[in-house]
Amino acid sequence: MKIPHRSFMFLAAIITVSFVACSGNKSSSNGVRLQGAGASFPAPLYQKWFKSYSAAHNGVQIDYQSVGSGSGVKSVIDKTVDFGASDAAMTPEDMAKVDGGVQLLPMTAGCIVLTYNLKGVTSLKLSRAAYAGIFLGKVKKWNDPLIAKENPGVSLPDEPVNVVVRADGSGTTFVFTKHLSAISPAFAQSPGVNTLPNWPVGTRSKGNEGVTASVMMTPGAIGYIEYGYAKSQNLPMAILENKSGNFVAPTTESAQAALGTAQFPENLIAWVPDSDAKDAYPIATYTWIICYKQYHDKAKFQVIQDLLTYCVTDGQKESEALGYIPLPAGVADKSKAAIQNITLAPNAS
Repeated sequence: MKIPHRSFMFLAAIITVSFVACSGNKSSSNGVRLQGAGASFPAPLYQKWFKSYSAAHNGVQIDYQSVGSGSGVKSVIDKTVDFGASDAAMTPEDMAKVDGGVQLLPMTAGCIVLTYNLKGVTSLKLSRAAYAGIFLGKVKKWNDPLIAKENPGVSLPDEPVNVVVRADGSGTTFVFTKHLSAISPAFAQSPGVNTLPNWPVGTRSKGNEGVTASVMMTPGAIGYIEYGYAKSQNLPMAILENKSGNFVAPTTESAQAALGTAQFPENLIAWVPDSDAKDAYPIATYTWIICYKQYHDKAKFQVIQDLLTYCVTDGQKESEALGYIPLPAGVADKSKAAIQNITLAPNAS
């Protein structure tokens, strides 16, 4: 399948190539420049926010690299960025590696979808057994009885299922494998929950962008990507069976039904690996920005606090148009309050 020209435009738009100031560096004399890196899952929305904020604040430049959640966390630990981003949040062990501590803030939410490339198939239902079997390498043909059973009247080819998975350490993968482990004891045993699992099957591609491109180019392919990517490219998305036994399409409403069951602890890290809400789409998640609890540059500190406040308030209005789920009011309030945990270091200048 030929990739539409706008796909390349889309990929280029969300990846920046500059890599500059670390969290301890001074702002330039010409203004404030922030560097962030991490999850590709929320990258289009973050780029929209950062561009809008910079346009409204003369002298502020915000660069964000869509490099994957694993790299985002590593960059925070190494202090080569001013903030990171991760769909897998951050483990207590990694948090302990950051002097002064970190503050995680839920920024937006979304769902992970299974996009596929099957000529003539515009609607595809996949049971829990079917899609778990696909990513375990057990379901190998598109006309396998586990798939055919839920798709009467659909012409499914006697062709291989070409699985595409992430090649990089990925929060999207973490969330997806957390869900697969919740619904499949075999998957939980191996490969299990991981940002970079040892997949038993699949072509590997980097980022949501790479998986999208690989699926679009490969007949018979299926891969897991963020809903916003699939929506922006007008890609087909499988209708998945949820815990209640209902087949549910990914939408804002069905993701909200899943996320509404999340309970947030003090660290603001919450998961919904397999919601039991009857109308819930089964794979939904929050995603986090990771900030340092202390900044040593007063100008950066002030911009960080103001930028994040914008993101969890007015910025939420931009979410749905790009395929993201706006934060529920209560969650947005928790994030806004937690921004005050970010402080200026005593020896700041």
